[in-house]
Amino acid sequence: MSRAAKIEDVASRAGVSVATVSRALRGLPHVSQKTREKVLRAAEELDYRPNPHAARLAAGRSGAVGVALPVLNSWFYANVLAGVEAVLAEEALDMHVVVVDGPDATERFIAGLPALSKRVDGLVLCDLFMPDQLWEDLAGGPVPVATVGVDTGLFDSVTIDNVAAAEAAVGHLLDLGHTRIGLIGAGPDGATDNESAALRRRGTIAALGRRGLDLPADLDVAGSFSVAGGREAMLELIGRGAPTAVFCISDEMAIGAMWAAEEAGLRVPEDLAVVGFDDQPVAEAVGLTTVRQPVSIMAARAAHLVLARLDGDDGPVQRHVMPTLLQKRKSTDFRHLTPVHAHS
Repeated sequence: MSRAAKIEDVASRAGVSVATVSRALRGLPHVSQKTREKVLRAAEELDYRPNPHAARLAAGRSGAVGVALPVLNSWFYANVLAGVEAVLAEEALDMHVVVVDGPDATERFIAGLPALSKRVDGLVLCDLFMPDQLWEDLAGGPVPVATVGVDTGLFDSVTIDNVAAAEAAVGHLLDLGHTRIGLIGAGPDGATDNESAALRRRGTIAALGRRGLDLPADLDVAGSFSVAGGREAMLELIGRGAPTAVFCISDEMAIGAMWAAEEAGLRVPEDLAVVGFDDQPVAEAVGLTTVRQPVSIMAARAAHLVLARLDGDDGPVQRHVMPTLLQKRKSTDFRHLTPVHAHS
């Protein structure tokens, strides 16, 4: 009985390195079409069947990839985990989840990296808000890293243009004629302090500024990434003197804002226009205008980037910016105002 073909046999038959064979079979970048076809042909001729467990043991790897994120109980982060897990499952890899919920937890996370690196082969970091020095410390760490939602320039990253997306959302409200626009953003507590929130706030201010408006303190409220957080923040805004429109940096918060508006006797969109962010399935059900972002796809791409580095890809840092789309629905569909034009 002949022995089963190994990856080294495929590499020898194709005349390429083992790392190139691994990248070609995964469909990863940095492999020419000609080389990929040559590897696939060699694998077929040898009836090669990958054994991921054996490959990792031979390489001295743990067979797990870590995922660090600020919270677990949100649609966004659940979809990040689902996107990463789908990729890892295809490679028979495990996922190790770490919650980094604030400055103290961030410092503990960095300090614990030497120990963590013995349990994981790579890391996907999602929306972590860290000082530059901590990012630099992480860059000197022992395992490859890819980020979701944050682009430091130090690691492979998969992001969206949060500033532009927020500008589009607030610009839509301005186009409808709203001038008293509130922002329900993220609070200073660790569980909600993240890079994406900061960038969406920047985009809000930029969109208002182009029309000669600002974001007054009484319309700038922070909350947690939850329905309850959005409801509480909206009730606070109403108590200060309700805006005619509000941009919420997540769909959960926007749904909470709509709930609060109903409690206060405000009609959406006649009395209050509401825009969210994410385009969760429930957004369509409640008619929420929102920014759509491909969360699971972003997370999956980040996982692939980590695996590529583990396979020997030593190319330059890859920075992927995924598209977003403003999905207009009935929560803003009320045209009784005059559009606000750009300030000259």
